[in-house]
Amino acid sequence: MNQEQAPKRKLLAVFAHPDDESFICGGTLAKYASEGVEITLVSATKGDMGRRMGNPPYLNRETMASAREQELREACDCLGIGRLIFFGIRDKTVEFEDEASLIGRIEALIQEVKPDVVLTFHERYGGHPDHCAIGKATTTAFRRSAEKGSLYFITFGDALERPERYGYTKKDVVRIDVHAHKAAKLAAFRAHRCQTEIDEWVWQSDNAALSRLGKYEYFMKGNVDAPQRASDDLF
Repeated sequence: MNQEQAPKRKLLAVFAHPDDESFICGGTLAKYASEGVEITLVSATKGDMGRRMGNPPYLNRETMASAREQELREACDCLGIGRLIFFGIRDKTVEFEDEASLIGRIEALIQEVKPDVVLTFHERYGGHPDHCAIGKATTTAFRRSAEKGSLYFITFGDALERPERYGYTKKDVVRIDVHAHKAAKLAAFRAHRCQTEIDEWVWQSDNAALSRLGKYEYFMKGNVDAPQRASDDLF
């Protein structure tokens, strides 16, 4: 089968805020986009309640949402994300959304996209109420409606380099080598200008900034019944 006839691989990422995609797993998204994977990204909110307003501050509550929307669009261009969907939920209120309705929206999207891979937050280890709420809804939607594919939870930094500390084993974790895609990840960091201007390292020379980005990104397997897959590939 030649490449033109091969079915296109698809990835659906369902996150809470602009910048989740870049800061946590930007290298992985850039890697798969460069390999021709069709990526759909959901941002439940526009990050309108974010505390970082630029450095020095140039945003306010009224201008934050539109600025962060535009920054996310630019980050998607940097990473190669082809489709961006906003759910229009107010920042810091995802946990208060009608759960059945939210699950239904994600189910419909899964049925439309038919992704091979779904990425979201773990419902307990997401680190933020919005993260946990969107992760819980996505996990439920996946388990109800996905006819194929694998679910993975994104994780922070290299926390899962030693998963035993969290009650998991290496077989529960996929480690993606993103060293060849750190430049795209850094560009996406910089696209989220209002959130990163306070972080001096992001704006150092390219070489200095790239040295701060890890070589690997880690994902926890979410559907343990799926066939055993490679420990270094989500597909």
